[in-house]
Amino acid sequence: MEEQVVITNSGRFHGKVALVTGASRGIGLAVARRLVAEGARVCVTARSPQPLAEAVAELGGPEHAIGVAGRADDPEHRADAVRRTLDAFGQLDVLVNNTGINPVFGPVLDIEESAVRKVFEVNVLAALGWLREARDAWFAENGGAVVNITAVAGQRPATGIGVYGASKAAVIHLTKQLAQEIGPRIRVNAVAPAVVRTQFAAKLYEGREEEIAAGYAMGRLGTPEDIAATAAFLASADASWITGQTITVDGGLIAAGGGI
Repeated sequence: MEEQVVITNSGRFHGKVALVTGASRGIGLAVARRLVAEGARVCVTARSPQPLAEAVAELGGPEHAIGVAGRADDPEHRADAVRRTLDAFGQLDVLVNNTGINPVFGPVLDIEESAVRKVFEVNVLAALGWLREARDAWFAENGGAVVNITAVAGQRPATGIGVYGASKAAVIHLTKQLAQEIGPRIRVNAVAPAVVRTQFAAKLYEGREEEIAAGYAMGRLGTPEDIAATAAFLASADASWITGQTITVDGGLIAAGGGI
């Protein structure tokens, strides 16, 4: 487990509360760390209770973080997480939709329809569900910032992960659509990472990381902290006139013409 987060009372998120989904590890946990380090209190969610409890401890315990375990595509879980966030911290200022799955690999037409449906239920419909809960419970009256974690695979074709990419393309479009529909009090933006060194993306680079990284202008794969920095910017007042945007954080992959 990582060392406990160093918390400041003078950061951009002092006095703010965030809900970060899929945050027991990887990008989600890195985002939660960044927000807490800059003064926020957070609710983190994930499916497995034990890794989630470890994440909460790392984030500083109940004074700074709570964890709510459950499935992102379960409406009752989403409602419970938002309710418990408000009960614990009294407000909700930031929603980071990070939960995503990619259980299938291969040509899109070879993937079972049930598997495609599951990917879209978790990656797209659950993201909408989280925002609906946050809007109804707090954002509509008080405003808020939403950051969706999408993917470069949603911006261009990628061999073997077309279903995942299609779901992330939907989230990119929804980011624009929702920004138009629920502004100005609620801002909605997104971050589109290329391959990041996480357990989630391991199958895309394991055993050939140097080969994959050679296709990136920066010469390396991303880290969760790379994505967390951009997500924190978009969630902060520093981005107060930015909405409907997707910021690509790809280490120069697209510029270099490399493949995912």
